[in-house]
Amino acid sequence: MKKLSFVLLILVIFITGCSIKNLFVKENESEELMSGKVNVNIDVKDYGVIKLELDADVAPITVTNFVNLAKEHFYDGLTFHRIMDGFMIQGGDPEHNGTGGSEKTIKGEFSSNGVENNISHVRGVISMGRRSNDNNSASSQFFIVHQDSTFLDGNYAAFGKVIEGMEIVDKIATEVSPLATDDNGTIPYENQPVIHSITIEE
Repeated sequence: MKKLSFVLLILVIFITGCSIKNLFVKENESEELMSGKVNVNIDVKDYGVIKLELDADVAPITVTNFVNLAKEHFYDGLTFHRIMDGFMIQGGDPEHNGTGGSEKTIKGEFSSNGVENNISHVRGVISMGRRSNDNNSASSQFFIVHQDSTFLDGNYAAFGKVIEGMEIVDKIATEVSPLATDDNGTIPYENQPVIHSITIEE
């Protein structure tokens, strides 16, 4: 009787394991990740349009998440809340203070998290913000590198580059960064440049 119970227990564990595995397979199959290059426009109120080329072959999860949020108009009306001249401009936080994000977090696509990513954090590259203690905490916040910051390579998910409008990044970085209230580049809400929209070029 004990032997039969043991066999039944093993069978239940096996069937349950298969069901869980199938569930994950189905979930992965239903998630369509982008590939190739994607052009997007970030229209910053009173500044102009920053055009970027995203690389979904290098960072498919990151690009797909960013594009989906843009198509949902998530970014419309948000701001660049953290600005550091010579480093980067960061935006995409609905809380406007570096603590917020969308309802979803994604896997960090960089080498220290087990993902090959050959995009270096040089001037003009766009990358994802995340919590320093959680590789998979990126959500909606992103930053555009103002000057080469290759020390970030391998620890943050770079996913594209500016192809037009780098002068707008320069202007935001140089004009707004002096208004920061701390060494982390925190900009008072009333001085944060507003993202009118992020649109995808079809």
